[in-house]
Amino acid sequence: MNNISDAIRTFISKYNLESLDSPYLVAFSGGYDSMCLLDALSKITDKKVIAIHLNHNWRGEESKREENYCREFCKKIGVEIYVEELQASTPKTETAARDARYLFFQKCADKFSSQIIFTAHNADDNAETLIYRIIKGSAIDGLCGIAEHRDIYYRPLLTIGRKEIEKYCTENKLQPNQDSSNSNIKYKRNFIRQKIMPHLKEINENAVESINSLAQSAQEDCEVWYNLVNDIGNSTVKFINSPTPVQNRYIKKLLTSNRLDYDKERLLNIKQSIFDFSNSKSGKTLSLSAQLMLFVNNKRIEIIKSKITEIEPVKIKTIGKYHTDLGTLIIEETKEIPKNFPKDRENLAFVDLDNIDFTLRTRKDGDIIYPLGSGGSQKLKKYLNEKKIPQHEKSSLVFLAKGNEIFWAPGLGISDKIKVKNKVTHKLQFIRKEEEKA
Repeated sequence: MNNISDAIRTFISKYNLESLDSPYLVAFSGGYDSMCLLDALSKITDKKVIAIHLNHNWRGEESKREENYCREFCKKIGVEIYVEELQASTPKTETAARDARYLFFQKCADKFSSQIIFTAHNADDNAETLIYRIIKGSAIDGLCGIAEHRDIYYRPLLTIGRKEIEKYCTENKLQPNQDSSNSNIKYKRNFIRQKIMPHLKEINENAVESINSLAQSAQEDCEVWYNLVNDIGNSTVKFINSPTPVQNRYIKKLLTSNRLDYDKERLLNIKQSIFDFSNSKSGKTLSLSAQLMLFVNNKRIEIIKSKITEIEPVKIKTIGKYHTDLGTLIIEETKEIPKNFPKDRENLAFVDLDNIDFTLRTRKDGDIIYPLGSGGSQKLKKYLNEKKIPQHEKSSLVFLAKGNEIFWAPGLGISDKIKVKNKVTHKLQFIRKEEEKA
């Protein structure tokens, strides 16, 4: 008992969980692992502990009996329990069950305002996961096994073997549920547990420990890779100057972080595109999916949305606030420029207007501007290129225009025609949507 209790205490201390203003949620099936975790945790912490149980509704009355037993056990040890039941129409597959569980966990986290969900994965689970991934052709990242901590999920029993958990339950007179589906080898993990692991233990009786040691080594190696990849950031120059394996890892990270699949051919295609686009000042794009594109210029690499938000033109005839899908324009009368006005705040401008008669819109072909201090006109396209605006951002910029002439480009600059010569008459401000939400 002490080994498991001490392991949980050490785990909680490692992640400083006691300091968080959050109840402990425990994913509770009523089986050996989760019953051991819930019982031990409830005895060693003063924090509120809530068991969360999802009845998968796969085995009819048996599932209902297990749910009721979970309720009774929680009542016995003085722990609150929250239960939901899946619809009978939910597909009876491992993938569907896993997706449903984690959707349920997230719902519980929101319901109870918790940042901490404990799951009872153990060392044997981790070893079986590695075997499964190896068989499926995992890359080295997959050999890292089950993460001890990711997002709101914490796994304090990951270093504890199944035998030790069963011993805890026996010593503490716990009687966990016996899920009949655990004996069904049509499920891949059950097959690995019952048919493959025993043979591996014939070769090495410490197979579980050895496989978990492999996971630890993979985690350490991946940590080195992660640091090398993270050092690139979104810098095109750093990418170009990195070794080929680091470049490949960087591209994989870009794709997987956006839930995009990849194969060898796709990796090579994206890498070649980065090299081809790396000298572009305004940037070029490569379509990755219906919604996403790879953007590359001579400074940065990033994945962007394919669809650019545009706005309906808005007529500006007087002072006031004008709302668009991209942000809000505010025009106010004023007679002076504040002494502490920051000169680099180009989304804020003080101007001299004879009258107010403009259109707030996105760019159009043929637009021109008289840049401040230039003494002449310039095509807006050239103006934006000189400002080094990435190609994919140009269509979502807004402008204060009259006809095809731009008088103010929020965030970039004003026209020479409305600069303050003798007196200031108006203050212009444009607040983008993302700034409004901040």
